[in-house]
Amino acid sequence: MASPLRIVFAGTPDFAASSLEALIKHEYSIVGVYTQPDRPAGRGQKLTQSPVKQLALQHQLPVFQPIHFKSEESIQELEALRPDLMIVAAYGLLLPQAVLDIPTMGCINIHASLLPRWRGAAPIHRALLEGDTETGITIMQMALGLDTGDMLYKKTTPIREDDTAGSLHDRLALLGADTLIECLPQLIQGQLIAEKQDDQLSCYANKLLKEEGKLDWSLAAQQLATQVRGLNPWPVAFCQLGDMTIRVWSAEVAELANTHPEGTLIKVEKQGLLIATSKGALRLTQIQLPGKRALPVSAIVNGQHPFNEGMRFD
Repeated sequence: MASPLRIVFAGTPDFAASSLEALIKHEYSIVGVYTQPDRPAGRGQKLTQSPVKQLALQHQLPVFQPIHFKSEESIQELEALRPDLMIVAAYGLLLPQAVLDIPTMGCINIHASLLPRWRGAAPIHRALLEGDTETGITIMQMALGLDTGDMLYKKTTPIREDDTAGSLHDRLALLGADTLIECLPQLIQGQLIAEKQDDQLSCYANKLLKEEGKLDWSLAAQQLATQVRGLNPWPVAFCQLGDMTIRVWSAEVAELANTHPEGTLIKVEKQGLLIATSKGALRLTQIQLPGKRALPVSAIVNGQHPFNEGMRFD
């Protein structure tokens, strides 16, 4: 047994499941797992368990799914677990002070950014969309504010030029788990020094909206390529060709001296669709036509397709 510490874990998506799995693997004593209530998902809107719940049930861990912590019953339920520490990762519920006060060592959060940069709901996407060159994991002592607590431990990772929000998410999920396991013994022994965040350096990672996916050809090709990567796999960048919405899953900057009007389809080639921007050209390499699945452009232009040079994209 790694530690007699009584741990309550709270998380919901895959990102959180990576950390729960690491705690289980290292034989920490998990006395309860909190996760969001089951939600309808997929085309059939079938009630679906969160990844954290599925993992917890596989390991016979007790699962709790309160809608919120506003009732006395939900507070008493947590108190009955007598937790020493609550570990939170992408849980999706705000924890009131009454919850933060229950564990004897408080609550810590595994946050997917280098705080104080990118507090809030979408730190992975925002770091990529803003062209940050690095990001990472911050283990933070939780306080009432949104991601405002003292920082306990950090690990960084570079943002690569070919990273998508999906690949960066997966890397940070593993880094979050590794960082947690690395710092927990020091936390237990009281060896971590809490560092206050500089609020002046903070920025808010707003939740993503589908309309943010619209490509604006008046921007530079480099900005658009970053936008495509930052919105893959959700909500996915898109553009209009007449009344047809085309989803853009991958794109790259084309080395080309561009003299065409913005949004003009300069060239249809196997490598991709070359479209003029305000600075340079963007090559769409993987797209999704209405009612179809996403395909490399090379597979689309081999058959019948709606593209002709000179067309204008909106």
